[in-house]
Amino acid sequence: MRIVAGRWRGRLLAAPAGEATRPTSDRTRQAIFDRLAHAAWAAGVLDRTTVLDAFAGTGAMGLEALSRGVARVWFMETDPSARRALTANIETCRAENATILAADATRPPKGEPCMLVFLDPPYGKGLVPVALAALRAAGWVAPGALLVCETARDEVLEMVEPLAIALHGAARVTFVRDAAGPRP
Repeated sequence: MRIVAGRWRGRLLAAPAGEATRPTSDRTRQAIFDRLAHAAWAAGVLDRTTVLDAFAGTGAMGLEALSRGVARVWFMETDPSARRALTANIETCRAENATILAADATRPPKGEPCMLVFLDPPYGKGLVPVALAALRAAGWVAPGALLVCETARDEVLEMVEPLAIALHGAARVTFVRDAAGPRP
């Protein structure tokens, strides 16, 4: 696993042993960031914005975003071995403006509004809507934020008006403009 593009392109990332953490593949990350860079509905989302990488695992999504120019990333992760890998990955990239919270995205602390939110929970547990509601209530989701939700391929989110849906291997990626805020 590596950073796909940007200033840290090619940097190798660590992952914890075992199957508790399921990092987003390089190909899927590339496809997600291609959409974020080129889709009209994502215009400017990577330009110096603040990002939340909930269910961060290795931090590959948030570090990819930092590599491509976002201003700040908050990482939420409960698993200690994943946090150790995440810490190592932040150090490998010498990432500034990266903060790790030992927090559960379904019960988050109060936070800073983010315009881009990555939600990649364990598959098949229905955690995206639960986490999204909790993150909104705690102030992590800015009005009109762009949500990138990764679920199992057969796990359909009952979210209003997805901007796009992409299938990548075992993953379904749903892009959504947060309905709680204004639409551009």
